[in-house]
Amino acid sequence: MSKLIPFACAAVLSAATAQAQQQPADSTPAEAPSAASSPSKGSVKAGAPATGSDGKVMPQVTVSGGRQSDMDERRNSTAGKQIYGREELDRNGDTSLGDVLKRLPGVTIGGRPGRGGDVRMRGLGNGYTQILLNGERPPAGFSMESLSPDQVERIEVMRGPVAEHSARAIAGTINIVLRDGYQQRDIQVKLTDSIEEGLHSPNLSVTLPGKAGALSYTLSGSIGQHRSQDKGGRSISRDILDDGTVQREQLLQDESSGNSKNLHFAPRVSYKFENGDTLNIQPFLMASRGDTGSKGTLEQPIGKDAPDYNAFTQQAHSSMTFLRGFGNWIHKLQGAAKLDVKFGGGIGKRNSDSQRTEFDGSGNLLDRFTDTDSTRDRNFSTGGKYTSPLGQGHLLAAGWDLESSHREQTKVSVDKDGKPQFAESGDNLNADTRRVAFFAQDEWDITPQWAVYMGARWEGIRTSSERSNGSAGSISNTSKVFSPLLHGVWRIPGFEKDQVRMSLTKSYKSPNVQDLIAAPTPSRGVNRPDRPDRVGNPDLKPELATGLDIAYEHYLGRNGIVSVSGFVRDIDNLIRREVAQKQMADGLHWVSMPTNVGHARTSGIELEAKFSLSELMENAPNIDFRSNYSRFWSKVDGIPGPDNRLDQQAKQTANLGMDYRMKDIPLTLGGSFNWTPSVRVQTSPTQTVDTGSKRVLDMYALWKFDARTQLRFSASNLLADDSLGHNLMYAKGLSITSDSLNPTYRVWSIKLETKF
Repeated sequence: MSKLIPFACAAVLSAATAQAQQQPADSTPAEAPSAASSPSKGSVKAGAPATGSDGKVMPQVTVSGGRQSDMDERRNSTAGKQIYGREELDRNGDTSLGDVLKRLPGVTIGGRPGRGGDVRMRGLGNGYTQILLNGERPPAGFSMESLSPDQVERIEVMRGPVAEHSARAIAGTINIVLRDGYQQRDIQVKLTDSIEEGLHSPNLSVTLPGKAGALSYTLSGSIGQHRSQDKGGRSISRDILDDGTVQREQLLQDESSGNSKNLHFAPRVSYKFENGDTLNIQPFLMASRGDTGSKGTLEQPIGKDAPDYNAFTQQAHSSMTFLRGFGNWIHKLQGAAKLDVKFGGGIGKRNSDSQRTEFDGSGNLLDRFTDTDSTRDRNFSTGGKYTSPLGQGHLLAAGWDLESSHREQTKVSVDKDGKPQFAESGDNLNADTRRVAFFAQDEWDITPQWAVYMGARWEGIRTSSERSNGSAGSISNTSKVFSPLLHGVWRIPGFEKDQVRMSLTKSYKSPNVQDLIAAPTPSRGVNRPDRPDRVGNPDLKPELATGLDIAYEHYLGRNGIVSVSGFVRDIDNLIRREVAQKQMADGLHWVSMPTNVGHARTSGIELEAKFSLSELMENAPNIDFRSNYSRFWSKVDGIPGPDNRLDQQAKQTANLGMDYRMKDIPLTLGGSFNWTPSVRVQTSPTQTVDTGSKRVLDMYALWKFDARTQLRFSASNLLADDSLGHNLMYAKGLSITSDSLNPTYRVWSIKLETKF
């Protein structure tokens, strides 16, 4: 597919140029700004001619400033981008950003409802989806689940990579933009209390805007507490011989509880100089402290050997603090050119300690394991983008990105006698990453119907790590990727609300530090195929993907759209963990190691429809509909079918939502339904993983007392379905199965929102 890129570029340019030559000499390009336009860029429109006092016809010009609406920005972007602003973030009164994301087209959240998980676009997780915070990669350990939606201004979803962001986005990019440019002068306060199984989780959010001369600022912060408990979780594991004989059966039942406190603070300061330059600075502080406790019992109805333990208890404490600073300086140059220099840096620390105690059937102490982990991160990044218009509707940009990050980590694991549980226990691990990137992009509204985006990005990443004792854990890995990018939009003549998009791109996924570190991490307990040691592979290569995206969009009213899109990704150097027996220092061990296994392909279709009924029918009720459906296919070469899919990729996902604003009373009712069916994945020739279906029903009611105060009641996960899972591993005549069931819970929330 990579050979198609130059031909596609030539075809798009030839067709667009031919149409441009057919335009009358006095025709003007489309009014839509290009994809790289600043969100604050206004538009100028020529209206109907007016007659002056002297009888001469004077053209009427309307100048509009400020940021475009979310739908207008999506429509006018050459490189496809979906925008979800405060309306979507506030709609259901969510307390977690993951609950907002799960309703977006093509986005799924791993894990069970209410407990968070990795964010996936097109069903692909584990690094295929690029997550950005203010256009920058967030610090290591950052979790969107811990970020309050009240601290976010908007969410930008890009299905294909663009040159100014990293091309580490095989599935796509989700950019979380923190509170910026808050235009209202009011102080906004939101007080929320969520209740799960009788446990209260309060949260207070405050946004304070202000201005003093050329200085404007927005102070935004939140503080909250989250309590949870999980009861009734159980799993059954069986060892089955080829003749069907059950050699061993174990039943584990457990329960847990958690209590965490979190603080977010994200002020933003902007200063405009007399020469028109602008300086923006936005620090971001995230801090959390948490305690968890769990206990369980292990029964073994079948099996000759005694189990490792019969009961356990565990207590854990964790703390996390991130301080990250974003900033940029916009300098206006001659003409309409400008230079945007950005800078950022941050520090972070994470500490965790846990103690697990195991007992036999008589309650006697068997062992006690103490684990501690101390991690320190620091990073610095800078970059810039020079933009210069080459004519109306034609913008050229080029820039660079530099990033340096350093991590220090010390992990200690000892048993009740103080014996280390692995050889590197207590060693200090140092890891460094250096990233350099250069990019250029050309956005051109060739005609009112044709717009094209051509870009290229070169990115090099060097990762190195070493341990304090100089063990085999020292590694060095360098990767370099060149990504040509092409996006195009055709606005269908005679159908001003219809357009077709096309993208042909190169993207990649780089291996993470933990997958590169060669030092083994032994499994706790008996070494088995389902409990292998874990090692890294310093020779891993990045996964490379060639992607094709095509979409048709029809816009309805002010904020409505009907779209149909499809995509294909060809992936080389696919990384998978393989489990096999390897000779270690003390004999043969089952070992899990990441390996580049070869080629894979994934494709899919995505449907979306959202509209206001009152805009389509006269005298219709004020009902807003939102729906989307996605279907995904994938195949991994070298793994037997029929379920040789990409790991964890769902086959389908769908969302349906509705909001009803009553006319006679200030009440709005709404709800949404999210569905992901069960899926089976053959992850290797010897392992199959089943994930149960997920159905999540959320509803809310919003009462507006006046223009400044409103009260929102919401209920999430009303169906409270159990989360099911199944794992099968076959090794040397033995099938090892594991079936798990974990309950989920309804959450009731009340939120008071007011302005002063």
